[in-house]
Amino acid sequence: MSTLGTLDRVAIEAVLFDFSGTLFRLEPDETWDGMVGLDGEPLDQVTILERMTRPVGAGARFDAAGRIAWERRDLDPAMHRTAYFEVLRQAGVPTPTLIERFYDRVLDPMSWTPYPDTGAVLKTLAAQDIPVAVVSNIAFDIRPAFAANGWDRLIAAHTLSFEVGAVKPDPRIFLAALDQLGVRPESALMVGDSAEADGGAVAAGCAFALVDPVPTADRAEGLLDVLRQYELT
Repeated sequence: MSTLGTLDRVAIEAVLFDFSGTLFRLEPDETWDGMVGLDGEPLDQVTILERMTRPVGAGARFDAAGRIAWERRDLDPAMHRTAYFEVLRQAGVPTPTLIERFYDRVLDPMSWTPYPDTGAVLKTLAAQDIPVAVVSNIAFDIRPAFAANGWDRLIAAHTLSFEVGAVKPDPRIFLAALDQLGVRPESALMVGDSAEADGGAVAAGCAFALVDPVPTADRAEGLLDVLRQYELT
């Protein structure tokens, strides 16, 4: 975990969190075990999911129309579908039916696994009356993932790219979250797994802490470590 930006003697009044690779992670599903790709080899779920959830960088090679879809994927659900269907096709998912099935799993908030300390971190901040916003480059509603865990009441704002019309690292998406919270940028901390995307919060005036988007079983207290660093526990 590393940190960009500083909050010199300024109390943190709000924390912004990324979703994928930070609070939740999309992980392999045993129902895909044994399925084979176009090359006859078993589908590599780990690689496919990495391509589907990487915060920056294309997961496939696109023609001109595909490139437009990729660049607008987090602003438009239809473009998101087009771009990721092509990612899945190039990843070797063999049939349109299986591509649809895999894509639907990505869009299902119940398919996402929370990191072990997500609940503890949200509750710790709530106990201190420090509001939380989830700031995500995404083209579907992730609120049900929090509601299913009983954490919806702990999130003051969901600032989602397809709803606000701005994509990280554009400072506008962070400023939109802060406006919803009523907090100044210099009093806020952004926590995410991408220095390039989430680190855009620094240009907006926030501090930034980086976490590692490893499997949930391998990162038990990454978020709690951030709170400890900023003396929020």
